[in-house]
Amino acid sequence: MSVQAYDPLAGERTPEGPQFDVFLAGTVFLDIIFTGLPAMPAAGTEIWAEGMGSCPGGIANLAIATSRLGLRTSLAAAFGDDDYGDFCWRTLERQEAVDLSRSRRFEHWHSPVTVSMAVDRDRSMVTHGHPAPMTASEMIGSPPRSRAVIVSLSAEEPLGEPGSACNWAELAHREGSLIFADVGWDPSGVWSRSVLDQLECCHAFMPNATEAMAYTGAETPRDALYAIADKVPLAVVTDGPNGAMAIDSATGEEAFVPAPRVTALDPTGAGDVFGAGIVLGTLCHWPLADRLAFAGVCAALAVQQFGGSLAAPGWGDIADWWHEVRAAADHSGAYGSALARRYAFLDRLVPSVPVGAVRRAAATIARYADVGMGPAVPGKRADQTVTHPAGETPSGDGDPDAPRAPARKE
Repeated sequence: MSVQAYDPLAGERTPEGPQFDVFLAGTVFLDIIFTGLPAMPAAGTEIWAEGMGSCPGGIANLAIATSRLGLRTSLAAAFGDDDYGDFCWRTLERQEAVDLSRSRRFEHWHSPVTVSMAVDRDRSMVTHGHPAPMTASEMIGSPPRSRAVIVSLSAEEPLGEPGSACNWAELAHREGSLIFADVGWDPSGVWSRSVLDQLECCHAFMPNATEAMAYTGAETPRDALYAIADKVPLAVVTDGPNGAMAIDSATGEEAFVPAPRVTALDPTGAGDVFGAGIVLGTLCHWPLADRLAFAGVCAALAVQQFGGSLAAPGWGDIADWWHEVRAAADHSGAYGSALARRYAFLDRLVPSVPVGAVRRAAATIARYADVGMGPAVPGKRADQTVTHPAGETPSGDGDPDAPRAPARKE
């Protein structure tokens, strides 16, 4: 039975409100990953992998992460007219409820593909692709009304460049969207500070510690945070397993929250999941420390799976984790007690598994994953969406170790 998706912004919605909560644009890749390799294949040889998985990657990581958290998400991206494009489109639109009305299919354009081979928690990747037939701004035209847009700062389509036409994100900003920005790795090593000039029209900037220090010239992540806070209302710097810090000048809050302890199998895409949590918490007007904590646990849940878009947690995963933490708080020492105190705000969000909450499903090009389509399972309410454990399919003949595919930061 189909159910209504859990909506954390239900109390914020009005008939005259924006159509979408989040609007995104970027490149979607078909990601294929091979895991369990004993070593990289030598020239002229063939080896067998213990497992493989596939899923949409690239900007799809962020689109799926926001949609899984109940944000109404729309994505503009180019898709080929090949089977790879069919799979990525179908997964995003039908399975993950991402609106693709601003996306386009292009004849005779090869969908970008990345094949990743993982050995000893490291990976090597091979990518094939061609430039999209048109830019994002040309494809989008006038963007739909949304509460927020998420962009990656770049020199190719800069924000606020004098003398140039407004790009899609600036047009969205004029219609009331908050711009949440991140930035990618600079392979040139230049780390031009002019990139930060684009922050003038942004509400938030969310780099990792390495990026923040490189672009600001600061010697520590905290010094970089203060430099960024001079440019945007919401400055966030993530520092991997050390946690995250932020300053919200609009509310006068400053916070640092350590990351939950987890065994990280694959950190790929964790930044996208973290960013989705920050956007949700900001749109819901949560206290800054709660926003950081929520984003941190979303990322922590994601890195415990083999990466990419379909490793992003849903509310069912978050509820399961919180119930386990709360049940163990009295007999798990000081760390468990601290974790229960830090995440006590989840009690008002997930006192039980929310109706319509989704859980992660299998990542495979060969079958539909089952988010929102699960059959009744003993012990589950009829109005609760059920999905199968990673790698299992509804018929029960899936690979129980099937991993999820990697992704690049756009």
